[in-house]
Amino acid sequence: MAQNNNQNQSRLIFTFWYCLSLAFAIIYILLGVRQAFSSQYIVSDDAREYIPWIYRYFNSDLFSGDLIADYFQSITPIGYGLLYKIVVALNIDPVFFSKIFPIFLGIITTTYCFLLCMQIFPIPMTGFIASLLLNQSLCLHDDLFSGTPRDFIYPLFLAFLYYLIKFSKSGILIAIALQALIYPIIGFIDLLIVFLTLFDWQNNQIKFSRNQQSFILFLAATIVVGITILPYTIQSSKFAPVITAAVARTMSDYWYGGRVSFFSNNIISYWFDGRDSGFFALIAPPQLLLGLLLPIILKFKSYFPLTQQIQTGIKILPRVVIASLIMFLTAHLLAFKLHWPSRYTHHTFKMVLALAAAIFITLILDAVWQWLRQRGGKKVILSTIAILFIGLVSYPSSLKVFPKTPYVEGKVPELYSFLQKQPQNIVIASTAEEADNIPIFAQRKVLVGKEYALPIHTKYYAQFHRRMLDLIDAQYSEDINQINSFIQKYHISFWLLERSAFVPEYIAKNSWLQQYQPAAEQAISKLNKTQPILATFINSCTVFAADNLVLINTSCIEATQPKK
Repeated sequence: MAQNNNQNQSRLIFTFWYCLSLAFAIIYILLGVRQAFSSQYIVSDDAREYIPWIYRYFNSDLFSGDLIADYFQSITPIGYGLLYKIVVALNIDPVFFSKIFPIFLGIITTTYCFLLCMQIFPIPMTGFIASLLLNQSLCLHDDLFSGTPRDFIYPLFLAFLYYLIKFSKSGILIAIALQALIYPIIGFIDLLIVFLTLFDWQNNQIKFSRNQQSFILFLAATIVVGITILPYTIQSSKFAPVITAAVARTMSDYWYGGRVSFFSNNIISYWFDGRDSGFFALIAPPQLLLGLLLPIILKFKSYFPLTQQIQTGIKILPRVVIASLIMFLTAHLLAFKLHWPSRYTHHTFKMVLALAAAIFITLILDAVWQWLRQRGGKKVILSTIAILFIGLVSYPSSLKVFPKTPYVEGKVPELYSFLQKQPQNIVIASTAEEADNIPIFAQRKVLVGKEYALPIHTKYYAQFHRRMLDLIDAQYSEDINQINSFIQKYHISFWLLERSAFVPEYIAKNSWLQQYQPAAEQAISKLNKTQPILATFINSCTVFAADNLVLINTSCIEATQPKK
């Protein structure tokens, strides 16, 4: 009877902390989702790269022959594309789906984080702290609301670790397959972690496992990773090869202010906290750093009685760190064939640190509780626990913005409506930032756009770079024949201009346009001397105007002589 009561009490405690974990996760996520639906034309920043081409599933004529759509379709992981193909088959709008799906991903992430913590350190309160810290971290970066494949990293990787500790072969392989299909580079980390389970640290020596099942699992995992990643490798090679590190160093795109900002003259920043190059990039909130202290207090177990509750599953944490660092260094060595190096540590480190920090906090609280209880200081420790709990929970309220969502709002709904009424094969040329929103909100092609200026694959970026040079040259040309030649070469239907585009400062202060030399400097030189001929068509050929934007019909340019 007493045993049953204890079991029921344990279930109640488990359920309480798990439900509390879910409650905070849902609150955080709904705060972000609320922002996503605050206006009709709101979407995640990076979703503007991945989602527009998906509208081809609704209408195969959309984005026909479009370089940008073809490129981003080629680099979109197969599993992610398949998911959205199913979404379209169900007649669900891709943008709408990208906004609501974080709710489900957040619940799955919280569940597996909590369950994984129970496998490592079966204290339900610790599971709550771990999931709370992780969810706060996810809401401080675009790791759950991005509308891109990386949103799936956390639920799938935590599921993989959970099943690996339980040694559920089917669960492990399914998790690996899903990760490799949706975010392929994590598949390499999975495989390395499985490989590391073949080794163990005993008596200050590395011992090789004699468990035949571990070898079988590693072989199966290798096959799964190979089968799932190979098709993506073939698909993404359409615009290969990738730019080499040597070439990238000569490009302004890869330095401060560039589209990527990979390189830095600050060697510490480059290796430590560089967004794309550093191994410890974007680690927040600061509470996660408490996880770094866990290995230290584990050296003094006699002072922390609760360490007896730590299970052998904790070995998974250093294995994740080792595997991530190996892939981080490999990605640097093979730059940029394995994507940005920071992607191999940024996500996995946050999960490891959330778990480690939660265990550390619990061990410290228990040790202090035991010490004060012996001295009759229960009120002090209860007050301390209450203050700490309130501090952890209320931390987001101390921030100016929480959650920090990556949503961008289209400022010109009338423009999108106007363009949607135009033929599907039109092409819009523009150096305006608003051009980035046209493919996703109007489902029409743009010649170029800052959001799509990824200098990674040579066959794509060489064409994109050429387009930018030609666009800048034509936009600021004094020769009508050059403009007409540009229109005919790229089949331009409309030219979207900012009224402020014809002053030298427009180019001089635009770090993106400054990357395209010598065209940018030549344009500034021309603007200092005379007005470009394109500006003379604004009054006679504008078919749409809103605030600082004007849309010029290129047919009018070809049919009309400019006013002198």
